[in-house]
Amino acid sequence: MRLFLKQTLLGFLCLQSLSGQVQVEKNPPQNIKSIVFRGPTDDQFPVVQIGESIYLEFDDLMANEQDYYYKIIHCDYDWTPSSLLKSQYLDGIDNQRIINYENSYTTLETYSNYQLSIPNENVRFKVTGNYLLEIYNSSYELQFSRRFIVYKDVVKVAAQVKRSRDFNFLNEKQVVQFRINAGNFRLVNPKQEVKVALIQNNYWDTAIYNIKPQFTLGSELVYKYDQETAFFGGNEYLLFDTSDLRAPSSQIARIEIGDLYNHYLFSDDYRANEPYTYFPDINGDFVIRTLQGENASREAEYTKVHFSLPYTETLALDNVYIFGKFNNYALTQENKMTYNEDNGMMEATLEMKQGFYNYKYVTQNDAGALNLNAVGGNFHFTENNYLILVYYRNFGDLYDSIIGVGSTNSRTISN
Repeated sequence: MRLFLKQTLLGFLCLQSLSGQVQVEKNPPQNIKSIVFRGPTDDQFPVVQIGESIYLEFDDLMANEQDYYYKIIHCDYDWTPSSLLKSQYLDGIDNQRIINYENSYTTLETYSNYQLSIPNENVRFKVTGNYLLEIYNSSYELQFSRRFIVYKDVVKVAAQVKRSRDFNFLNEKQVVQFRINAGNFRLVNPKQEVKVALIQNNYWDTAIYNIKPQFTLGSELVYKYDQETAFFGGNEYLLFDTSDLRAPSSQIARIEIGDLYNHYLFSDDYRANEPYTYFPDINGDFVIRTLQGENASREAEYTKVHFSLPYTETLALDNVYIFGKFNNYALTQENKMTYNEDNGMMEATLEMKQGFYNYKYVTQNDAGALNLNAVGGNFHFTENNYLILVYYRNFGDLYDSIIGVGSTNSRTISN
């Protein structure tokens, strides 16, 4: 009996420990690629009103039609699991098998394509907030996870992007200023009840949290900061398009065929010390598409894309990675560049599904510090998207709800 109580207490303590852990996104093993995760738009980060659908799609290069299951976790503002029971935030049952999958056809690389939509006949969301979608294999081993947002449109958010007033970063930073109009929604103590998160280009690692309203004007909360809500502007992402397997372009120098198609990109340049030049990008995102078939999900080819960057003293002994939403901004051996002594270039080859891709080069030193813009540079002119999430938690509430979402773009930046 004493042993049983000891085991029960140990299990309870472990459960408490897990419940307080920040839920970060796990990236998949090498056999899982081309994870598309979106809401009603093509943005690869779902921000949906409650009742709207989210869509997940991914490929398994083992192509053995193995079973995958999904699990949904509700989180608070700080991305720790909320106090809600699963029955309090889900209507129905998760931990279901993904039943919509098919193998590729007419492709050199065989793969199984899996698709999931939520809400579905098994489960739907009951409350707003931060969510994490986890995908498990048949051995119940976590394969990957992705964050998403469910909200209600209760308050209105108006935002604009300003040039930094900090003389040290006058030409490098962008400042997000915004107002939250609560309207008829009653806020008793907004500095305690309301929290916000600011996200640049859907990249969570540079998100800004815990910003209090500067002051209130009637039913409006005003956030007119400068340094506290500033982001480095970065530069426009580099891009290429492999939608047409056989046609070189302004980004693709040549194409060769082997076991797979090989797309050799023109060598990229350092832009940190060059004048800013605008060209349209999709802020790090990607779109799967092909001109060689009607169904890109199951007819698009995987190709080997070859990247190259001249080695200079700017890189020193830092690690260099190819960076983009296509692999969820992961820093792995797969997208790490290596030095080629024969031509003096940093090089990498990635197997990627046909489509339109944004990417850039980032560096990481031996201490683990990441520099996002050492190669591309920082410019206040750069076109960036900004997302503002408004969280609400009244006294006695069990979780942080999301009562409004705002967005703005630096294309209309002003002084």
